[in-house]
Amino acid sequence: MRIILKRSNPGLLMNNSPDEIPRLAVEACRYCLGSKERQRYLTQLIRLVKSRLWRDNSSYYQDALQQTWIYLCQNLCEGKTARPYDPDIASVATWLNTYLKFRLLDFERAVQAERARHVSAYREDGSTTDVVETLEAKPEIPPILERVQDWLKQNAQELRKVHIVNYPAINCYELILRRLPPETPWQALENEFGVSYKTLESFYRRQCKPRLREFGRAEGHLNP
Repeated sequence: MRIILKRSNPGLLMNNSPDEIPRLAVEACRYCLGSKERQRYLTQLIRLVKSRLWRDNSSYYQDALQQTWIYLCQNLCEGKTARPYDPDIASVATWLNTYLKFRLLDFERAVQAERARHVSAYREDGSTTDVVETLEAKPEIPPILERVQDWLKQNAQELRKVHIVNYPAINCYELILRRLPPETPWQALENEFGVSYKTLESFYRRQCKPRLREFGRAEGHLNP
């Protein structure tokens, strides 16, 4: 999914005053998701706010920016994938800049990991070899982890019903999935969902972990 900016609708006059961005955000949320009216206001909003976003010359900047526009469209009003935008906490630009910088960091880490896989190492005789050739084969996913993943898929609908009040996106399915090896740090989840890591960890411990343990006992991996 890529966000494509169309020409402005003649009926929507846009100026560059500081109050214009929050006004457009309010107007967009007056209309239902997927409506032409909301899309027109979102287009105007994007045109204004993009000049206030963080910029750099990285090769992956445009990809991170596209993810940011999708995040805006999904969470400005309803909170489809994360906590919905709250004007009392930050401006639209600040809210999006926070998300954009985390996505850029994700891309940077991916690039660094890929580089590390292809760094050339010198042999004693002066020749070189790809480090990848010297690494052991990636271990297979442990059977228990595969079973947990299968269990999650089979019970996704029920697990998604168990969520933090007013935050349907923060549910047992998502948190168990994110905490499987390699675990997503609680701090990273806090930044993504906009909810303190203590709240996330408490919910996981009270609601999600007991369901995971029940599955483990049923599989014979834990004592009754």
